[in-house]
Amino acid sequence: METGHYFNIQRFSTHDGDGIRTILFLKGCSLNCPWCQNPESLSAKPSLVFDQRICLDSCSLCTGCPAINREQGDIQIDRTSMSVGDIENLRQVCPAEALCVVGEEAGSEELYELLMRDKPFYDQSGGGVTFSGGEPLLQSGLVAELAQRLQQQNINTAVETCMHVPWKNIERVVPHVDCWLTDLKHVDAEKFQSWTKGSMTRVLANFGRLSNEASRIVIRVPVVPDFNDTEEELQAIIDFAAALPQCHELHLLPYHILGINKYHLLDLPYQCAREPLDKPELLEHAKHYAESNYQLSVTIRG
Repeated sequence: METGHYFNIQRFSTHDGDGIRTILFLKGCSLNCPWCQNPESLSAKPSLVFDQRICLDSCSLCTGCPAINREQGDIQIDRTSMSVGDIENLRQVCPAEALCVVGEEAGSEELYELLMRDKPFYDQSGGGVTFSGGEPLLQSGLVAELAQRLQQQNINTAVETCMHVPWKNIERVVPHVDCWLTDLKHVDAEKFQSWTKGSMTRVLANFGRLSNEASRIVIRVPVVPDFNDTEEELQAIIDFAAALPQCHELHLLPYHILGINKYHLLDLPYQCAREPLDKPELLEHAKHYAESNYQLSVTIRG
């Protein structure tokens, strides 16, 4: 039985695959995109979030940790000196939940039972389970085991992935995934590396191999200010996507800022645009280009 680390189970989702879905969010990512809306997923280890606004002035329970003290009424956290053990010891300590530990370990049996609770909704809507993150394929053994068991119960399976993992991780999961929701952020290696710290060569090579084995691939393009928000860059991405044999669907995802506050709670800098993308003409142009030149089915998601 596989074990893994997850940080959320989101039920009744309708945007990450067909029908009503339950999304299992797994910890850890192989990229470092500055616009990430789930920064609590980046580390494979537990993450500590703190919201000073709801901290109780009279409480000092968390100051039992040597990295935490109260100065002039406010809680101060020295995250650089905290070990994983220190963070784990803070789980369930804060009565106001101003201080929370995000991420926990679970076995595949426990997760399978949690996912199966929503089977009536999957059956009624044609939905299923989506594995997300972070990058879920960093835990490919867990995903493969769960997806195989879910398929045996006639439950649709999908994976959201940035494709920046060794091919063996993808190969292990391919037989058990009905729909691949794959990020294609750019096709220029230098810009991709500069912004995400990843290898475009690896991503494109994985797309080439997956397209020969997957039954359904949906390309998702986050459209991010200053990163890929030009006609030329989006057209290059669409050209690559259209050449993949099993790719007939494209989702354009305009940049938003709904996750900014999470960076504050994690005491992390936010290094992307402070305003959402406001280029409706660009998105419509990309949609028209993909539909008229390649007959791709294009969705613009708000």
